[in-house]
Amino acid sequence: MNVLARPKISLTTRLTAFFVGALALVLAGFSVTLYFVARSALSRQVDDRLASALHTLTAAVERHPSGLEWEPFNRMVPLGIEPDADEVRWTIRDGSGAVLEHSRNLTSDGFLSGISAPIAEGPRIVPRVKEGGRPWRVVQRRLDAGLRGRKRSPELHESLILTAALRLDPAESALRNLGRLTAGLSVAVWVVFAALGRRLCRRALRPLSTMAEAARGMRAAELDQQQLPSPGTTDELQELSDAFNGLLDRLREAFARQSTFTGDASHQLRTPLAAMIGQVDVALRRDRPAEDYKRTLALVRENAAHLSEIVEMLLFLARADAESALPGLRAIDLAAWAREHISTWSEGRRARDISLAVEGDGPWQVRAHGPLLTQLVDNLLDNACNHTDAGTTVRVIVASEGDSVVLAVEDDGPGIDADDLPLVFEPFFRSPRSRRQGRPGIGLGLAIAQRIAVSLGGELTVRSIAGKGSTFRFRLPAASELAPPHVATAEPAAIVATV
Repeated sequence: MNVLARPKISLTTRLTAFFVGALALVLAGFSVTLYFVARSALSRQVDDRLASALHTLTAAVERHPSGLEWEPFNRMVPLGIEPDADEVRWTIRDGSGAVLEHSRNLTSDGFLSGISAPIAEGPRIVPRVKEGGRPWRVVQRRLDAGLRGRKRSPELHESLILTAALRLDPAESALRNLGRLTAGLSVAVWVVFAALGRRLCRRALRPLSTMAEAARGMRAAELDQQQLPSPGTTDELQELSDAFNGLLDRLREAFARQSTFTGDASHQLRTPLAAMIGQVDVALRRDRPAEDYKRTLALVRENAAHLSEIVEMLLFLARADAESALPGLRAIDLAAWAREHISTWSEGRRARDISLAVEGDGPWQVRAHGPLLTQLVDNLLDNACNHTDAGTTVRVIVASEGDSVVLAVEDDGPGIDADDLPLVFEPFFRSPRSRRQGRPGIGLGLAIAQRIAVSLGGELTVRSIAGKGSTFRFRLPAASELAPPHVATAEPAAIVATV
């Protein structure tokens, strides 16, 4: 099935589009709001002028008990004198619709006279009237004498209709100009800020592109010489660069450990294999008695067993990280377990040197995996026995410390040099002094113990002073559940302890 590739859209384009879109909405909202506010203000201004004109005309009418008086062309009403487009036009009509007077600037009162008169008293607004293609706003007021049966004087009027009008051209022209101005300014601001925003986005994200280009050019063979360029800022890009460079540092350390591990493993595997091949070759050079073949096969079997131990340990080290969550954890009384396990060393060559001490009042319950716990303690005891002379005391101490239970293995041996102390848990590490003295082991025991400690959810640490012995402390969280009696026994180790 062919799947069309999605078009590549850069982060700069997306950020610019987002901010430009947001700016467009803000500018459009501001322009529309300004337009309607201005239109409302101009409309209110027109209505106020028309209301003021009606008030002036109303004030010019004289009320008498027998009617309303308006003397045509004898009153000076200060309205509608100038013929300007923004001046008020007005008319005064009687109840029959006859025009009594109009403003001087009203050249034709046809469109005003044609507007139907209001029936009741009070103002009436006609929002928009067309005259000569021009819009007008008209306001009217009807005045009644309120005779109520009284006789009207002949020269007076029973009712008057006051009409005032104002052209809307100036207001609408101002609105059109305002609309053009706000639209032009909005477009200009939008274009300027769109270009400026894109430039700023590119500039701000340029370090990200530089880091991506540097990352694409990295090669595993040259990893120790490569780093992401630092943007030199104090923002998230600097944090990204520092985090990625930290990851590169950890990868370099991992590659270095892997390279060392592979080389040491190859060396450790090559030695027993070479010995086996040499022994077989010697046995095959000529016919030999059956006893010689048996002796050769015994040596081959011994080397094969040693090789099997190394392979098992390497497999455990390879699996330990992936199998950190171990199944079958049970609550174990560590003090009782340690007593029974130490008893299994009673037949060994260093049985008299090993002692057990339980400090404190407990509790001693931990959650652990029996075989792996056995392997860890045996590796620590083997390490102590291999690096101390016969007759040197090796103490196993179980103690309760707060929410944890500690199992420590102490010895009074030569201790570990300060330079070697950080490396004791590295696979295949053996101190120069141990090599010179010909101490047994291949350097995997403490590495396996460390992996087991992590797998069990605990912590294995070492404290040592050269010439004064070493102490390995295995700390586990205390468990509230007691173990059944059969759990507190030492189970066979999954890996041979002599490492």
